Amino acid sequence: MKRQYYLDLAATGLRTPVGTDLILHEKPDHAAILLDGKRLAGIMMEAAAAYKSPLAFPIMDLMLEKVAMLGMMGIGGNVDSYHFDACPDDAAAAKFETNLRGSLPPRMQANVQAVAEIVKARKYLPIGMSIGPVSLMTKLLSDPITPIYAAASGVTAKEDEEIRTLERVLEFSTQMVLRSVRAQIDAGAKAIFIAEPAANVAYFSPMQMAKSTEIWDRYVMATNRRVKALLNQHGVELIFHCCGELIDTMVKKFAELDPAILSLGASRKLWEDAKIVPNTTVLYGNLPTKKFYSDDAISQPQVVQTTCELIKNMRATGHPFILGSECDVLSVPNCAGLIRKKVDLMLTCTCG
Repeated sequence: MKRQYYLDLAATGLRTPVGTDLILHEKPDHAAILLDGKRLAGIMMEAAAAYKSPLAFPIMDLMLEKVAMLGMMGIGGNVDSYHFDACPDDAAAAKFETNLRGSLPPRMQANVQAVAEIVKARKYLPIGMSIGPVSLMTKLLSDPITPIYAAASGVTAKEDEEIRTLERVLEFSTQMVLRSVRAQIDAGAKAIFIAEPAANVAYFSPMQMAKSTEIWDRYVMATNRRVKALLNQHGVELIFHCCGELIDTMVKKFAELDPAILSLGASRKLWEDAKIVPNTTVLYGNLPTKKFYSDDAISQPQVVQTTCELIKNMRATGHPFILGSECDVLSVPNCAGLIRKKVDLMLTCTCG
């Protein structure tokens, strides 16, 4: 899909959340649907229809690639909480690289099939999804912050075992993301949504970055450029997402990836980011949808007020913009109805 498609979509005034999870959890057998690519595609298309959007967003499950990667290494047990306590050895690396060329786990394969089903339906834009390499790496280490800080201070992997572990795990993570993305491209995805929430100030020191961006460039940019290169090779666009707290330098760096859409969290003022992001990239977001579960956190009148403020300020910039959620809108037990009401408000309220 050519870049102009996304610019034209923004010009229509589209409003849409990343909200497939809300629709999924309306179904009593939602867990089973996640393993059935055909039904999962139906949920993605149902969500797109509900939000009057041509974009078929997948479920944003950022544990998929971690579970797959550990499985390929032969690591079982409670993989959700698993962390490497030492640098993976060559045997683990060889096993991973061999299994990486094989079939994907059922849950990931269902995602791939869902993309293919949406391609066949020819009603909505088929979009793939993956966690970003850095965010996957942070899920595999108990303390990624210390080695990142040490590396940015000039310590090398030869000098520090934690940095060596981080860098090897980051390389495996990048390979896993590329495998996931390639499978979805092969299924017909026209865009890939890369969620990189860990590329933020909690992991990368703004004070260090003011002196040098070398580690950010090596860990965040170099790995995501490999993903972008794969997309470019196949004519697939990048939707890049980070809902973490960011400094301007980080946003500028993300823009260097030339995403079709740049999705940012509610900590950012998009009308200010419009000054540092090229007009060839649509800005997306960034209503505080993580708070929609509670009227104490954000009331329905506040949803309308925030929506209209964002639309007004973005119109003033003239920057291509799609109003949406700061991240994926999750279904919360006993709160789904309230969340859906607030999503409906952000989609339909009149802002003058």
